[in-house]
Amino acid sequence: MAYADVSDLEARWRELSTAEQERAEVLLEDASAVLDSLVDVDETDTEQLEICKIVVCNMVQRSMVASEADAYGITQQSMTAGAYTQSVTYSNPSGDFYLTKMEKKMLGITNGYIGSIRPMIGADHDNWH
Repeated sequence: MAYADVSDLEARWRELSTAEQERAEVLLEDASAVLDSLVDVDETDTEQLEICKIVVCNMVQRSMVASEADAYGITQQSMTAGAYTQSVTYSNPSGDFYLTKMEKKMLGITNGYIGSIRPMIGADHDNWH
């Protein structure tokens, strides 16, 4: 199940051409599948579904912007003409899906936890507490 459709993406970004709409439809499904692998979504929770819609649209927009730049695989580009130099580094050169810190926070995804493990020294395994 896609959490957003093409009209949701267009409302948050810009009007898409027919070819872009077809591509966006596939990417919205893909981004939703990625989100499903990261978050347990309760389909009865309308607030969570709205957050999923926002996040999926953001993921697809970032992916489509990267393809507009025709930057697949480029991590840095530099051009020089005489005394002038232009340097560009793409933020998402391969158009990968990823979540920003804010999106992770919205979805309740944390980066782990801090804990400790008491080391066992010696052979007294039975009396370890």
